[in-house]
Amino acid sequence: MIKRSIAALALALTLLPLHLAALHAEEKAKPPADDARVRQMIGQMVLVGFVGDKPDDEGFRIVIDQVAHERVGGVIYLGRNIRSLRAVTNLNEQLQSEAKTPLFIAVDQEGGRIERLTKAVSFKESPSASDVARTMKPEEAKVVYAAMAVGLANAGFNLNLGPVVDLNVNPSNPIIGRLGRSFSADPEKVSKYARAFIEAHRAHGVLTALKHFPGHGSSIADTHKGTADVSDTWKDNELSPYRDLIGSGDADMIMSAHVINRNIAGAEGTPASLSPATLTGLLRKTMKFKGVVISDDLQMGAIIRTRSLDETIRQAVLSGNDVLVFANDKHPDPAIPDHISDFLLQEARRNPVMLSRIQESYRRIIRLKGQLETAAVAPAKPN
Repeated sequence: MIKRSIAALALALTLLPLHLAALHAEEKAKPPADDARVRQMIGQMVLVGFVGDKPDDEGFRIVIDQVAHERVGGVIYLGRNIRSLRAVTNLNEQLQSEAKTPLFIAVDQEGGRIERLTKAVSFKESPSASDVARTMKPEEAKVVYAAMAVGLANAGFNLNLGPVVDLNVNPSNPIIGRLGRSFSADPEKVSKYARAFIEAHRAHGVLTALKHFPGHGSSIADTHKGTADVSDTWKDNELSPYRDLIGSGDADMIMSAHVINRNIAGAEGTPASLSPATLTGLLRKTMKFKGVVISDDLQMGAIIRTRSLDETIRQAVLSGNDVLVFANDKHPDPAIPDHISDFLLQEARRNPVMLSRIQESYRRIIRLKGQLETAAVAPAKPN
């Protein structure tokens, strides 16, 4: 099963040189973008959750059709999708076999209380970030995270949405500190353990995403439920792990948070995930990040309770996100990818800035997916 999954990914990866060649051609000629091409680029920007844990479940049939028609560039697994490791591996094999471009197949597997794959399905669980940093040296942590990465790779996952690099500024934080998701309040220590996490995953062909930019550690509220304003509690040193890991080339992706942070000039009362000042101004221009920016779930309370779906999509792209996450958790909507495709196509037709943003994101995503080649040619070995 693992070999077939790897073979499916390898087959999809053979198309990457064609995509990269197309990127260079676009850079030189800049021809008018036709609708089909724009839809293809938009599809690469969409990462969705689905309902179901078997191949014949309606939710899985819908998402695999969207994969085949290039409406999505990635999927995210929640607990509801995981019946067994064998079943998950089979689903991932089918997904990759239908993809014209390799999919991001993502999961939140941080360790501790944030794990989708658990001992209930015979997956080796890992300690929380706080326990890892408290009881292990970074070299020992790397061994733990290597075992995690091997398990993910062997099940067909190529993107782990971690590590958390939020500082443990507020130990009572309901979504970070209280759940043990932060390595430390010390930014240098956070960088060291985050790097161990990243290096272990990269060694086994699994990409990672630093989160939650520009820092969620000081919040007193949970963005899953509603607005979280960190303007009075956030400090500049919460950016230190991002600076360190960007500078050392250890940031594959960075996840934008839904926190409001007025300390960033121009951000005002806009969530960071929808703020050009935060993502384009601070992260891209000031901090020189050239990789992929992935949003936190755009169906979380901090977003859906404050603006419409169309406004969310528009702001998310224009602010600088490359990958838009719709986890379809509480209120699943399998039509989301088709709606995004239709809406952004119309926006791109009327607004050259939107078209340019879509093209930029597509280029970044395709380049990052090129790194997945190691997962296809050098499969992870179980411990």
